[in-house]
Amino acid sequence: MFMSILTAVSRWAIPFLLLVVPVYGFCKRLPVYETFVEGAEEGFYTAVRIIPFLVGMMVAISVFRASGAMDYLIQALLPLMQKLGAPAEVLPLGVMRPLSGSGALGLATELIKVYGPDSMIGRMASVMQGTTDTTFFVLTVYFGSVGIKKYKYALITGLSADITSLVASIYICNLLF
Repeated sequence: MFMSILTAVSRWAIPFLLLVVPVYGFCKRLPVYETFVEGAEEGFYTAVRIIPFLVGMMVAISVFRASGAMDYLIQALLPLMQKLGAPAEVLPLGVMRPLSGSGALGLATELIKVYGPDSMIGRMASVMQGTTDTTFFVLTVYFGSVGIKKYKYALITGLSADITSLVASIYICNLLF
């Protein structure tokens, strides 16, 4: 019963919002279409402003991977991860997740495809994917788009949260599965 209600709500949530928001604006006598166009124009200019930050981040990630630095980092972290109870196969995902969401999603997809979604590796990859964040992407794009230059403490906080989430996901997966 609950799942059927949840499925129905999920199916109709976006169409409902797409109907309700313009109707609400119309009832408030707001220029709905003009406001939408202004917002879309601002979004376009924001996208153009963040392109240099995105290019810089993608180049840095590519250099990090191509130079072999990621492999060295994984080898250095491997003993610690094994003590925590994490399979070696999920370690590249843990390293990649703070750097790139699409790169981490590709690694998680490959792990699930190879080992299966119900395997310990598949479950751990799923939990890691859902509990950690793309810290460097957030700092690069969001902070760069609004011109924030001093982000040292945000970086420390973000990476601390990623490490905590990574350890917690390993612990929870080992506890539950």
